[in-house]
Amino acid sequence: MGPEELKMIYRSKAPLRIGLAGGGTDVSPYSDLYGGAILNATVSLYANATIEPLEERNIILEAIDRNETEQYEWNSNLPVNGKLDLLKGVYNRVQKDYGIPDLKGFRLSTYVDAPAGSGLGTSSTLVVAIIGAFAEMLRLPLGEYDMAHYAYEIERRDLQLAGGKQDQYAATFGGVNFMEFYADEKVIVNPLRIRQQYLFELENNLLLYYTSTSRESADIIKKQSKNVSEKKDRPIEAMHQLKQQAQMMKEALLKGKLNEMGEILDFGFRQKREMADGISNTLMDEIYDTAKKSGATGGKISGAGGGGFMIFYCPGNSKYKVIKSLEKFGGRHRRYKFVEHGLTTWTI
Repeated sequence: MGPEELKMIYRSKAPLRIGLAGGGTDVSPYSDLYGGAILNATVSLYANATIEPLEERNIILEAIDRNETEQYEWNSNLPVNGKLDLLKGVYNRVQKDYGIPDLKGFRLSTYVDAPAGSGLGTSSTLVVAIIGAFAEMLRLPLGEYDMAHYAYEIERRDLQLAGGKQDQYAATFGGVNFMEFYADEKVIVNPLRIRQQYLFELENNLLLYYTSTSRESADIIKKQSKNVSEKKDRPIEAMHQLKQQAQMMKEALLKGKLNEMGEILDFGFRQKREMADGISNTLMDEIYDTAKKSGATGGKISGAGGGGFMIFYCPGNSKYKVIKSLEKFGGRHRRYKFVEHGLTTWTI
């Protein structure tokens, strides 16, 4: 590696997503048995990754937002031990599949704009961003579907973390997407062309609220998968309804019938409670009921549930009243914009 290359810095960013409808139907075994459908949209909150080559033969990993750092002597396989495992998982897999040549050492730094476990797909989006930084450095020929599936394999197979498939695809493709999930890990991403004024109206009316409690989504997802494996009727029927909800939401968005979204979200919130224990709890229910009494027509817990971000549809100008009514719970609302771009990588 020449002195010029040592000065290079490889960066990437991938957007987090809001799940609007169909959440949970991308998780096996449901998606394998019945086919799943999800509607999601990426927002202006990101997972960021940077790789800086070093003179010395060390590997330094750091999650800046979590104030965690690990340092190793150069090795082609780093120990997965509960510390910065997402970073190690990507490195180990890229090293195994492509080899990282002639590198004396490097620093891999990450930063995510929302806490882990907050329900915006942080883990999978971070994996996509890290793959993006390595792909930029090594000039890997990975298309969008390849990149998303690669992230899925690293997280679900290599690292054995339970979860669905939507986040990897949302982070890679970006925009508003209607996604379909089938057996054998087949995923089809249908980008939706939504009129700009509909998106502006949705941004205006959709409140993103952080409840200040994060959760371990893998535990809730394991319960959900178990309910489907054991053929429990109520959870399976609830998931059929959520898949239908994704279709309803797609139609409302494309036709600009935005004020139907509150009712569609409310319908989904009721169904989601049937899927597994722990998705909703007393605090979440209380926040939800308070928002509805203040003017929201519906909402949902983002991601697997149990904590983190919630979204509320607030027609007219009711958003400000809803924000005021939620102050007593100690959470906070986050400003955001919808973004069309997915994973972006560059070299400086």
